[in-house]
Amino acid sequence: MIGNNGKQLGIMGLSEALKTANDQHLDLIQITDKVTPPVCKIMEYGKYLYQLGKKEKHQGKKTGEVKNIRLNFNISPHDMETKAIQAEKFLKKGDKVRIEMYLRGRQKGLKNFARDKFNQFIQMMKTKTPIKIDQDVKMEMGRFTAVIVKA
Repeated sequence: MIGNNGKQLGIMGLSEALKTANDQHLDLIQITDKVTPPVCKIMEYGKYLYQLGKKEKHQGKKTGEVKNIRLNFNISPHDMETKAIQAEKFLKKGDKVRIEMYLRGRQKGLKNFARDKFNQFIQMMKTKTPIKIDQDVKMEMGRFTAVIVKA
């Protein structure tokens, strides 16, 4: 049992714990039931829900997002370097990077050239920063895609 101020009150029965919480005009909240006896805390239930929601939001941010880098068929080497620098910034922040190259019209007939450009970009990324390919390069619905993460 944990008190409202964070101090441990020791092990006590349910009726005694509920009485203690009612005396303070607060709620008895079960924090975890994975241990024996379960851990309970005396506090305001609304405050507990707020802290729980805040904690979940913070944890969700740690996992990172998936950021998109879009290449085009006729990308110049300098533009490719600029995109690589941007992707490197995303990777350093802990985000995953999805690389996409859309093929339009007659470009779809030159898939080998497009795949070479795509692989050239990935090789450029490998020289700049250690990366791991999370999803291999694949062709789907007129575009090449791959997902990379920081190694």
